[in-house]
Amino acid sequence: MTRRVYLVVLLLCLRLMCPLAIGTFMDKLASKKLCADDDCVYTISLARAEEDYNASDCRFINIKKGQLIYVYSKLVKEKDSGEFWAGSVYGEQYEDHMGTVGYFPSSLVSEQHVYQEANKTVPTTVRNLQKP
Repeated sequence: MTRRVYLVVLLLCLRLMCPLAIGTFMDKLASKKLCADDDCVYTISLARAEEDYNASDCRFINIKKGQLIYVYSKLVKEKDSGEFWAGSVYGEQYEDHMGTVGYFPSSLVSEQHVYQEANKTVPTTVRNLQKP
């Protein structure tokens, strides 16, 4: 019995010393997005959340009804996909979330003000998590 305990402890120590990069690959939401610039860093519009939304995974942001959101890009809808925009929350009462950019369903917000037209079509990219 003692040998089994030592073996388990040894295996756990080896696992901690040699971590493996394990990630979950998720389906791509879209191949293209509409932005105001090539890098999608300029604000397109300001939107107000009409309903609460709880993020389904790390690509999305939580939004609360009434919350203002800066919109940076709009995904080009593809077959069998929802229509999503990328943005970050706005306002002092949401200070802990400010600066976090993520996707949210466009159907849950209404645009309050358009700052500039999203007339640049930019391909979306997938980051390779493995080391070269």
